[in-house]
Amino acid sequence: MLKKVFVSPDPGRSRLRFAARAVLGIGLAVVVCGLAGTSLVGAIIGGLAALLALFTVTDATVRGQAVTTALLPVTGLPVLTAAAALHDLPVARDLTFLAVVGAGVYARRWGPRGHSLGVFAFMTFFIAQFLHATTDRLPEMFAAVVLSVAAAATVRFGLWCYERRRPVPAVPAPPPGTGLARITTRQAVQATAGAGFALVVGQLVSGDRWYWAVGATWWVFVNTTSRGETLVRGFRRVLGTVVGIGLGFLIAVPVAGAPVPTAVLAAACVFGIFYTAAVSYTWMMLCVTLLAELLYGLLGVLGPGLLALRIAETGVGALGAALAVLFVLPVTTHAVTDVWIQRALRCVHACTAEAAARLAGTEGADPAPRVAELEQLLGRVRLSVAPLVHPLSPMPGRKRRARRVLGLLDDCAREIRGLVAVAADPEASHDARLAAACWRVEAAVEALTGGGAVPARAGGPRAAEPALAHLHDLEHALAELAAPLRSPSGSRLAGA
Repeated sequence: MLKKVFVSPDPGRSRLRFAARAVLGIGLAVVVCGLAGTSLVGAIIGGLAALLALFTVTDATVRGQAVTTALLPVTGLPVLTAAAALHDLPVARDLTFLAVVGAGVYARRWGPRGHSLGVFAFMTFFIAQFLHATTDRLPEMFAAVVLSVAAAATVRFGLWCYERRRPVPAVPAPPPGTGLARITTRQAVQATAGAGFALVVGQLVSGDRWYWAVGATWWVFVNTTSRGETLVRGFRRVLGTVVGIGLGFLIAVPVAGAPVPTAVLAAACVFGIFYTAAVSYTWMMLCVTLLAELLYGLLGVLGPGLLALRIAETGVGALGAALAVLFVLPVTTHAVTDVWIQRALRCVHACTAEAAARLAGTEGADPAPRVAELEQLLGRVRLSVAPLVHPLSPMPGRKRRARRVLGLLDDCAREIRGLVAVAADPEASHDARLAAACWRVEAAVEALTGGGAVPARAGGPRAAEPALAHLHDLEHALAELAAPLRSPSGSRLAGA
């Protein structure tokens, strides 16, 4: 796990920039709230609002990110008002919270913007419980949210907008569907059911900190699509929380809310959250847990009993999510994995066709966007297959097969990148044999995605021409994929 976080590739130092900018943006937001005369509670809600603005907004373009950021207060302030107004009406408060959960997950069908606004709405209600918000504090909280989002936007779009110098990333659309066939609809029902369980049982565990259980259920559902992904994420959330609690006894409890060391440690936690999010959910949860402990230290309520309660409520929330994905409209790992693998294979063919057209001199042919899309799709495949390759997976046969599929897909991506590099060379020329090789790649992809027989690659020595060599190796990888993707029903790659 240590190697995964600290040795993982960071092309263009994107994770490092992401984390450093977050520290700067959140720090500025807290300073602005302090200069505006807000109380400690106002500074905390402002810092958390800035964190969410910098973390959850993931639109493909800078302009889209700016629009979504501007919409965050529009979504969050009404939710904050409702949470504060219902503070002393527990039944209405709980039902409203569950409605926010369902609506927040359902909004993911509208892409990154819907996801960001849904997360912000949920977290606004959650923070209101965390800070025991009441209507008399609303003006201060409104000001803190608006000022902090503005401060975060100033840093993100003004002082340090490194995304402007990058090409627009390809963002694969979620699998389509209607009604209950749509994954976001099923997840909205699942999340609401799981949150309902967590809310009831969490209140039995603690009448004051029950919202921790609901929060645990919510975040287990974020960025997951199948029950396998959700179960693995729940396990990682509990593990990260437990380790974070252990560190809390060593770090947060001795600090006991002292302002300067708390600020330094909180900045380190923020950096850790943003730096590790893309590579390790366990490490991210460790940093989130430690940050929460430091904030409770500032509020003067941190103690061993509170830390133990945090573990219990997190376990309740993870259990609620697990029960929901197992028994409420389950989405199997096989169904999700199959969709993403088929889309990745079709993208392989599209990349090949664009590269061949470029070599043939076709004007406007550019395989680079397709390659970027392929990388995104392979990321989704890895995420969907993660439950099968997890160390605790009880299905060794499927684990081996899943690793084989991932390895061959990575081989395909490597050959595609090599082919595109050759096509980018202005000295490269079209070879008549490229058309035949591309046709064979197309036939192999059609067979893999349509259920037909995958044609065997012709034998013989490896081609000397770079483009043909990459195409022949791509053919070989596609032919090898047929076996693990079409194993007997008793040992399918997925279906868990």
